[in-house]
Amino acid sequence: MTSIEQPSPAPDQTRPIALITGVGRSIGIGAGIARRLAASGWDVAFTYWTPYDRRMDWGAEPGAAASIAAELAEAGAGTAAIEADLSDPDAPTRIFDEAEQRLGGPVTALVLSHAESVDSGLLDTTVEAFDRHFAVNSRASWLLIREYGLRFGSAPGTATGRIVALTSDHTVGNLPYGASKGALDRITLAAAHELAHLGVTANVVNPGPVDTGWMTDDLREAVTRGTPLGRIGTPRDTAHLVDFLCSPEGQWVNGQLLKSNGGAAA
Repeated sequence: MTSIEQPSPAPDQTRPIALITGVGRSIGIGAGIARRLAASGWDVAFTYWTPYDRRMDWGAEPGAAASIAAELAEAGAGTAAIEADLSDPDAPTRIFDEAEQRLGGPVTALVLSHAESVDSGLLDTTVEAFDRHFAVNSRASWLLIREYGLRFGSAPGTATGRIVALTSDHTVGNLPYGASKGALDRITLAAAHELAHLGVTANVVNPGPVDTGWMTDDLREAVTRGTPLGRIGTPRDTAHLVDFLCSPEGQWVNGQLLKSNGGAAA
């Protein structure tokens, strides 16, 4: 696991700290959430994993993490960019250690925006791919939530906390991704009850089809036709909902799976 040192304001203990996973691309949902929370007064630690982007069709975006960190710093946020392989079960502890050390306090909001997502169906999914999806999408999410809960309970002066996980309802032709995201839903909703005594809320957000460079022209047109509002979702749409859930005004929303998709047809 590596990190990127970026000039940023000195840690300001009046600003809460958010940890966001899966912020490896400047046009991604994770980056959109990071920008929104930084603008709302949060310091932001985020994780990324370049080898994943390299093996996907869109490819790695050189310098993306450093650029995103600099952008957040310009918005006044303390930042910590942490490269981490979430298939490693030891990664969550190291991520929290580094986030707390570099930003000077406990994590108040945990936003799970990472994903292993490789298309395959019932008949052509390999055991290796299935296990990798569950290791990243399900096991890592559980371990991150567990680490958050263990630390949150012992953090002096911490008020209320937030957990938000991004999910998907994909199933057909996307078996390991959809199945592992289904497990993520259950893990997160369990946290809404098991961590409630700490003052922590936990919710799942399904952003629907958001084009971050993976859609074909035909798919983009089909999704637009199937959405009553007549457009495709953007990272900013998802970020606004996450921002609300992390805010004091969002405290009464707990244990929910929320669709933020413009009414897109299933």
